[in-house]
Amino acid sequence: MKSAVETIDATTVKLTVEVSHDELKPSIDHAYQHMGSQVQIPGFRKGKVPPRILDQRVGRAAVIEHAVNDGMAGFYRQAVTEADLRPLGQPEIEVTEIPALTDPEGGLSFTAQVEVRPEIELPALDSLTLTVDDVEVTEADVDARQDALRERFGTLVGIDRPAVEGDYVVLDLKATIDGEEVDSVSGISYQIGAGNMLEGLDDALVGLSAGETTTFESALAGGDREGQNAQVTVTATSVKERELPAADDEFAQLASEFDTIDELRADLREQASKAKASDQAVQARDLLLEKLQGDLEIPIPNGVVEAEVHRHLESESRLEDEEHRTEVTEQAREALATQILLDTLAEKLEVKVAQNELLEYLVNASRQYQMDPNTFIKTVDEQGQIPAMVAEVGRSKAVAVALRQVKVVDGSGAEVDLTEFIGSDEDDAQDAVAAAQAEVEAAVAAAQAEADGPAEDVPAEEDEAAKA
Repeated sequence: MKSAVETIDATTVKLTVEVSHDELKPSIDHAYQHMGSQVQIPGFRKGKVPPRILDQRVGRAAVIEHAVNDGMAGFYRQAVTEADLRPLGQPEIEVTEIPALTDPEGGLSFTAQVEVRPEIELPALDSLTLTVDDVEVTEADVDARQDALRERFGTLVGIDRPAVEGDYVVLDLKATIDGEEVDSVSGISYQIGAGNMLEGLDDALVGLSAGETTTFESALAGGDREGQNAQVTVTATSVKERELPAADDEFAQLASEFDTIDELRADLREQASKAKASDQAVQARDLLLEKLQGDLEIPIPNGVVEAEVHRHLESESRLEDEEHRTEVTEQAREALATQILLDTLAEKLEVKVAQNELLEYLVNASRQYQMDPNTFIKTVDEQGQIPAMVAEVGRSKAVAVALRQVKVVDGSGAEVDLTEFIGSDEDDAQDAVAAAQAEVEAAVAAAQAEADGPAEDVPAEEDEAAKA
């Protein structure tokens, strides 16, 4: 198959493809077979209608159209592969020539304009040094973890004073617009400062004692009047604070497997240290992306961005919201720029995704969606999303592999070992060996099954013509 590539701009190319008759013939044969199985012609069984009869009955042009439509996706993929392109969007295909009705040996020609991943030049990884924060655990860090644990075992007690941030208030709410009540709720427990209800509620509750009422204005967060400003009346029916248990040996025995508060605090210190080490890995990842991008200008395919923005806004029924469109467009451009960067990095590092890595990713994703792993995997497979999942795992792995090649130091200049979080080349080698062994075992099993053959030979049904 002949093809030529014309570069339109940094993110768009035009493919011109010529498919010979011999390359098109399997699609033509399939078209005859498929159409022959769909029509009923006296004197012939379905699927046994000769091509010349089909040409007479349905027309050669219909057969050619069916063959072109059936084979186009495969011809396009082959041309993209041979041209070493990396499409990001859907192609605009135009058929420029089809086999003439009078020329049985004619071929197919078409053009495909498509947005592709742009070529970008990344800096050498071994020339980069990333400086992350020190792992320094203070008493305040331990106190914070200890207080969080105490919170879990605290009890709410009523108080006779004005509410402050952090207190719990049982409240009644009523919203009105132009004197008309549009919503009301009663007996809701809310912690001041949570910020997960109406805007302005936290400020209104601070200083309010049990039994007192106040009013404030806020935009409604839901319902038929969502977004409209309303007068909100709030009444605090009770104010409570969380009373924490004393941080002593008795608490340590209640809240953990330790006998003393000193043992518990030592464990909390270790937890804080591990958390800060994990933060170092996250910080190193962010610094790496920042370093790689640097002054790099990554061309962004506008069509891909527009398609994603439209899909996003349509799912939210906000296609007419221009302000939100601007916000989503910026987010989409940033996300696509990062994707292009990471895909280029994965290709440069020749990253391969092992089966166990993909499986681990899918299982973790199923937990996020609170689905059975087998059901989740089957669903994404049926939706054709497995390649996208493989790409996502590849991007994450590319960052991990890259972090092994850069120099990571803390504030004092000491090298930081991130192996616990990013793995090692030895781990990748073991994964590759395991994957190769699995492929060999599968091939051997398939060969053995073919050699064994069916358990019992079943005579084929005699042809009706032979019977006659």
